[in-house]
Amino acid sequence: MEAYFDNSATTKCYEKVKEIVCKTMTEDFGNPSAMHKKGVEAEQYLKNTSSIIARLMKVNEKEILFTSGGTESNNLALIGSAMANKRSGNHIITTEVEHPAVGQPVAFLEEQGFEVTILPVDKSGVVKIEALEKALRPDTILVSTMFVNNEVGSVMPIEKIAKMVHEKSPKALYHVDAIQAFGKYRIYPKKMGIDLLSVSGHKIHGPKGVGFLYINEKAKVKPQILGGGQQNGMRSGTDNVPGIAGLGAAIEGIYKNFEENVEHMYQLKERMAEGLSSIENVKINGMSLREGAPQILSVSFMGIRSEVLLHTLEERGIYVSAGSACSSHKRKASGTLTAMGLSSEQKESTVRISFCEENTFEEVDYCLEVLREVVPMLRRYARH
Repeated sequence: MEAYFDNSATTKCYEKVKEIVCKTMTEDFGNPSAMHKKGVEAEQYLKNTSSIIARLMKVNEKEILFTSGGTESNNLALIGSAMANKRSGNHIITTEVEHPAVGQPVAFLEEQGFEVTILPVDKSGVVKIEALEKALRPDTILVSTMFVNNEVGSVMPIEKIAKMVHEKSPKALYHVDAIQAFGKYRIYPKKMGIDLLSVSGHKIHGPKGVGFLYINEKAKVKPQILGGGQQNGMRSGTDNVPGIAGLGAAIEGIYKNFEENVEHMYQLKERMAEGLSSIENVKINGMSLREGAPQILSVSFMGIRSEVLLHTLEERGIYVSAGSACSSHKRKASGTLTAMGLSSEQKESTVRISFCEENTFEEVDYCLEVLREVVPMLRRYARH
């Protein structure tokens, strides 16, 4: 049996996504900037995906900008907005549990002379609101937080943060990295007070190499890729029609049976957690099961190095992660787990189990069966 529990790293494409990607590569393959029929046909796929996203998030189609994925969306949101608004102020706020696709652009901006405040989190991985309130200033121009933490599934109080940012620092834009949240929550940027929002296709059963950035029509963002003037000059380069068409199909698919899918993931998570409780010296990290995101379970198997457990499970057809897949080839102590105050032993023994709506209870039971067998064995081996 095979059980893929690394859906926060990437997901399997839906069948409809595969079909539309193939169709736009082999049949409707025109350049959407071309004025002939093939170009118009290709352009229609872009308009269709914009329409799907705008309808779901209750925003305007012109506020959707297609990118190569979450990393580019985050970079454009942060660097583009900071550069466009530097005359209004010099201060940027983020948290100590952000993904490197936010953390590194913020570090770059600090090198360019911006002042950066990094907010602490509590033991569940949630930003300390009182620290944000204290950090906000008249010259704050940008605040960036994730919606769902990619390692432990903690959920930030987005609306509370947005309200505080806009009341205390009226010049500031609020950017949300929603890469682990889109498809798991109903997100309405205008209602929630979000100015910029990043989404990635391959986390929601879409293709790799595509995503989007929501940019509120009132927000000023400086383009970072210049050239042919595509997407109203905000991101030049020939549009990725197969990727964008696939993204639209994925978004339609993931929100089709939204409530049922989310509930199913919560039930998978609860069944896994309940089964893990019968294994000695296992700790679950982050918020309580229903408070946290439906798809992420962070677990420490004390006394076993995460990489050892990961490869042991892999030999039996079970796939999990030893942290964020985006940086897993450069293994170092998790910034999120460190910020939450976990001990070195606990950090070194943590794996992430992440679900999607296509996972089954049988897969969960198989994983638990294998864990009950291998965990005591690995602990005996570790002691020797």
